[in-house]
Amino acid sequence: MKLGNDHVAVDINGPVMSCVLNRPDSLNAFSDQMIGGLMEALEEASRNEEVKVITLSGAGRSFSAGGDVKSMGEASAQHLYDHVGELNKLILKIKDVPKPVVAVVHGYAAGAGFNLALACDQILAAEESRFVLSFAQVGLISDGGGHYFLSRLIGPYRTKELLFTAEPIPVETASEWGLVNRVIPAGELEEEAMNYALRLAKGPGRAIGMMKKIVDQSDQSDLAAILEQERISQTMMAETMDHKEGVAAFKEKRKPQFTGK
Repeated sequence: MKLGNDHVAVDINGPVMSCVLNRPDSLNAFSDQMIGGLMEALEEASRNEEVKVITLSGAGRSFSAGGDVKSMGEASAQHLYDHVGELNKLILKIKDVPKPVVAVVHGYAAGAGFNLALACDQILAAEESRFVLSFAQVGLISDGGGHYFLSRLIGPYRTKELLFTAEPIPVETASEWGLVNRVIPAGELEEEAMNYALRLAKGPGRAIGMMKKIVDQSDQSDLAAILEQERISQTMMAETMDHKEGVAAFKEKRKPQFTGK
């Protein structure tokens, strides 16, 4: 099955699916074609048992500029409504895929590009990276889940400041605020990201997928509900081959060889 299109390049290398936003001339600004290509790739990743981890990066000078400012004001209200609806489906799909999605950010992650990264499970960022919610500069509000993700990560006051002022924050500040997992020298970003993805791919896939689900639902559930979900899920995980392999490896003092089953 051929994945990807002119606006998103998709490659499966062993257990890692790499998705690259591929509109470098527009700083990987979003298009309907790009969103559709990412949706198709994520759907394949959900089905394909060989894929354990998905990485999301950008070609050229930046991760993504978000919305395409050059075309703003030309589209009809209906097209904009439909476009944001497809973006919403993509954000929800990233959260729904039972496998880690790792954003690999360099240059700018702006507007909905910033929010796309926030929807991922981990963010690895180059040292020169900048993050900005640029919507106010063009008289718009944040879309792609920015209000939701950021208010939970950094609180309402900092979130409103980023939204109201549209000022970029350097990667050091993003790291200090807990928005990125690792800050990596730009020349080492691609290699380090692949090594990290391969490390995750060697983990117990079903357990990692369940942990992702529970963490993502924790903001919408009370403690009693999460405790019950943990109890049910733990009972399920205890029956997996990965659990049996993990216990055997511990007793035999060796590294486990997980299969995701």
